[in-house]
Amino acid sequence: MLNEKHYKEIREELDNCKRPLFFFDDDPDGLCSFLLLYRYAKEGKGVVVKSSPELKPIFIKTVENYSPDKIFIVDKPMVSQEFIDAVKVPIIWIDHHNIIKNNGTKYFNSRKDGFGEPASCICYRVVKQDLWIAACGAVGDWHLPDFIKEFSKEYPDLLPTKITKPEKALYETKLGELVRILSFVLKGKTSDVLSCVKILTRIKTPYELLNNESPQANFIIKRFNQIKEEYETMLKKALKNIEDNKILLFTYSNRMSFTGDLSNELLYKFPKKLILVAREKDGEMKCSLRSSGSLSVSNILKKALVEIEGYGGGHEHACGACIKKEDFKRFVENIRKEL
Repeated sequence: MLNEKHYKEIREELDNCKRPLFFFDDDPDGLCSFLLLYRYAKEGKGVVVKSSPELKPIFIKTVENYSPDKIFIVDKPMVSQEFIDAVKVPIIWIDHHNIIKNNGTKYFNSRKDGFGEPASCICYRVVKQDLWIAACGAVGDWHLPDFIKEFSKEYPDLLPTKITKPEKALYETKLGELVRILSFVLKGKTSDVLSCVKILTRIKTPYELLNNESPQANFIIKRFNQIKEEYETMLKKALKNIEDNKILLFTYSNRMSFTGDLSNELLYKFPKKLILVAREKDGEMKCSLRSSGSLSVSNILKKALVEIEGYGGGHEHACGACIKKEDFKRFVENIRKEL
């Protein structure tokens, strides 16, 4: 559990660097965590870490090329010890997934009693600015933080006070629309993603994006609409797949990863089902699993992975997994046995 002492310590780390390098996860919580820190520091470079829950040794080269004086890692559940050992600068790691024992980082994890508030909430408590970005990150991770009342007071048109559930905030409000914009512009080629991220570091208000008030916002919205079209096609296919049982399974092989977005929206539409969305890529099935209520998808996943070539984990109601294609059918059967 983190407190003001920890937030002050992170803030001092930010205040005392001139060339920080930020690694962040490719979802709204990760992106918003980066934006909060970067917009406060006004220095450094951001690197989005796609397709893996772990920050792998492949990123050592990125560090060598940039020569930072400090590294910040946000919203990544795992960091390779090889990476930690190889880089010769201080590492500040901010996360909310399962607590990991590691050597060589300053590690700040909000998790306690099975729950940790999203990384964007931690970063907001550190920088104390850009409330709208923090709200996007939290709601994108299905969480309504204690400062959400302050957000509703400042932006009642984006999040009415009557909204008390994160899924309703995500799919029934203007704030949710903002979250989807941030999520969708993280899809596709890394060069396109980084162009959008760079612009987002300069967007002044949520209305600039929502109302398309500047050339920069227009670039983001144009990109968002392109991705949204592909997403809507995938969602329609998934909705044709509904059967009267406890699991909603949808597999696809599109070039873009919509697994997290699809699984979230399908859970919102079918809260009593276990949702499994899997994307086939390079002989593997990249999965997003969701559940709600008393159904713990993390416990089910743990049992389903026994004698399966693959790995996975996450939160009680939201997990990711990567399964070898040839084992996927058996993996699904294992899940069905647990329901």
